[in-house]
Amino acid sequence: MKLITKFVIFKEFKHGDVLENFCTLMDEGCENHEALFYESFHQLIELASSYGFEGNIWHNYLAFLIANNENSFSLACEGKGKVEGSINPLAIHDFEIFRELFAFDFSTKGFPKEFVAVMEHYENVNDNSKVFNKRIRDRIVQLSKDLPKSKDEIEFMEYVTEFYKRFGVGELGLHKAFRITRVDDRPVITPISNIAHVSLDDLVGYEIPKKKLIANTESFVKGYSANNCLLYGDAGTGKSSSIKAIVNQYYDQGLRLIEVYKHQFKDLNEVIAQIKNRNYKFIIYMDDLSFEEFEIEYKYLKAVIEGGLEKKPDNVLIYATSNRRHLVREKFSDKEERRDDLHASDTVQEKLSLVSRFGVQIFFCAPDKKEFKQIVEVLAQKHGITMDTQLLLEEANKWELSHGGLSGRTAQQFINHVLGSCEER
Repeated sequence: MKLITKFVIFKEFKHGDVLENFCTLMDEGCENHEALFYESFHQLIELASSYGFEGNIWHNYLAFLIANNENSFSLACEGKGKVEGSINPLAIHDFEIFRELFAFDFSTKGFPKEFVAVMEHYENVNDNSKVFNKRIRDRIVQLSKDLPKSKDEIEFMEYVTEFYKRFGVGELGLHKAFRITRVDDRPVITPISNIAHVSLDDLVGYEIPKKKLIANTESFVKGYSANNCLLYGDAGTGKSSSIKAIVNQYYDQGLRLIEVYKHQFKDLNEVIAQIKNRNYKFIIYMDDLSFEEFEIEYKYLKAVIEGGLEKKPDNVLIYATSNRRHLVREKFSDKEERRDDLHASDTVQEKLSLVSRFGVQIFFCAPDKKEFKQIVEVLAQKHGITMDTQLLLEEANKWELSHGGLSGRTAQQFINHVLGSCEER
């Protein structure tokens, strides 16, 4: 009987066809399944290339299956570690099977020696992954090295539960940030492999706005009461970068980010239903949020934030950035129209009610000349630019006059320009 058919909890593996094929070869040998071996080996090499695996890629693959399989045991352990109950002996049963798969001797059953040597000592073309970032890839590769060391299935389970506790399980556990795509006309949470590695220290200035954002996020991550958050103000002042930095800083404490666009607001209830029972904290992130008068998507958002029959889960907050404090556009002509409106105050309240649902509103203003120079100096130091300070600031002043004015974004673009000029020389 194939080992794969004996699993009780670990089922429906991602790329599980590779495992099924190898189990057939382990049971029946390669002599009568030569074509199946070459196809299976090809699939394993392709996975190694896509995920950046190296070393023993059979062990990498098995560790990948364990790290990604969302089931009653792995979901119970994510972020928590060891659990009690009848699930444990069933998990131990499955881990005995995994130990057999890890320990299989590929020098038997007619497996071609030259291919086995490649499989057990694989050197990737480069260490990049098309699917995982390096941090995730390294964690799975390390797990693949730890598990064969286990002396029995109990110790094997300890390695796995510790992995689930520290890093989580499946795509929501391993990745930091996600976007919404549609598959078969349903919203699907899809990982973003390479989120910008900006940190809060990289955002020069804006200390008061950053403190407010950190305080609200820390309360959320620690399980205390926290508010939806609106970051508004001048363009290029670091609003979006601050939110990216927040998820980078608190990812290890279980924070995840899901980016949602206006046209996807009608899917929010279904997205929240997919994440409300997971052991992570989710920020639903809306960048550059604003609405023209004719756009009605804000009504979906209002219902989700506050006002629907179903309470928003405690593990979900909404963070948005905008250049406008009042998210729904108002015009001077509106005042003329309100003269004919029997309930003008109701009309005004309808337009202001969305922003009032953000309990924390943080203003990011453009820097003055002195602050702009400070940002340029700090960024130049971070990037190792050794240009004379007075010359640097003179050039920065010229740059901002013709490239969008005083802002943190303009300062960073100027530094990029200087770095590019240095590289050319």
